[in-house]
Amino acid sequence: MASVFSKIIAGEIPCYKVAEDDNFLAFMDIMPLREGHVLIVPKVEVDRFFDVPAEILAAWLIFAKPIAKAIEHAFPCNRCGMSVIGLEVAHAHMHLLPIDSADDLNFTRPKLKLGREQLMAAQQKISKFI
Repeated sequence: MASVFSKIIAGEIPCYKVAEDDNFLAFMDIMPLREGHVLIVPKVEVDRFFDVPAEILAAWLIFAKPIAKAIEHAFPCNRCGMSVIGLEVAHAHMHLLPIDSADDLNFTRPKLKLGREQLMAAQQKISKFI
């Protein structure tokens, strides 16, 4: 059965797309820890991050770099943080989000409930810096 991320990649579920190439899709997290929280997923469906084929794993950070820089420009923060947890969805994924402290990467904290307009605004803020 296809993961929710595979359904997003296939266009079966809509998303707030930030960037895309042949191997990856970056989109806004609809349950973010902070405004500007982006998910990056490989288009190949692999559950565990370190089971992703080596050539795709190596390209992942190169794809993520301009998005991380765009997040830093779009949202006031100390830096863009990155996290790979992989427990929520059985499809390898990377979280990028603006952070001011390590606590901003605490995934046990309550998620924000942003509306469509807020997610679109965040998407546009980030996209204009890529």
